[in-house]
Amino acid sequence: MVSRSLVLGYHGCDESTAFKVVNGHEDLIPSKNEYDWLGSGLYFWEDSSSRALKWAQDESRKPNGKLKTPAVLGAIIDLGNCLNLIDADHLDFVKAAHQAYLDFCRISELQPAQNKGKDLRARFLDKAVFETLHKLRQDEGETAFETVRAFFVEGEPLYEKSGLHSLDHVQICVRNSNNIVGYFLPRLKVD
Repeated sequence: MVSRSLVLGYHGCDESTAFKVVNGHEDLIPSKNEYDWLGSGLYFWEDSSSRALKWAQDESRKPNGKLKTPAVLGAIIDLGNCLNLIDADHLDFVKAAHQAYLDFCRISELQPAQNKGKDLRARFLDKAVFETLHKLRQDEGETAFETVRAFFVEGEPLYEKSGLHSLDHVQICVRNSNNIVGYFLPRLKVD
């Protein structure tokens, strides 16, 4: 018997997308943005439907936003072979991948990517490091990580000199969509 580590994840999206996905008419499309800090995949807020809703609401207010009606799609995620960065032992994988990425840039005479923006939200360097990590595992014949789980510091400090911030959260990047056991529409508390 295979043991599972199941978590609930929440994805901010347009209401039409949530309905199509939950009814099996459409699949989520993995994000492949150059700034996706954990690499390419499907992104979820772990255990925080309110954070997913806030993100969707913020996106719907943007002038060129793609979201018309903000909604949240819930997912039951089997972490499977997870690069769990909440576990300190897994951080060594990232550190080694960073060095490999820098070595590649040096040999190829390329300028390494940089994280940019307020709170370094545009994570170009992190994306490059994680993609390097996954490529190294593939090249070495290692089992691919199906999910990546990490704590993300975001927002304003809760109080002076606080290490906690208003938008801190745990984010999950699902690299293998087969690790999504199922989708659901959560009951949301709307203010």
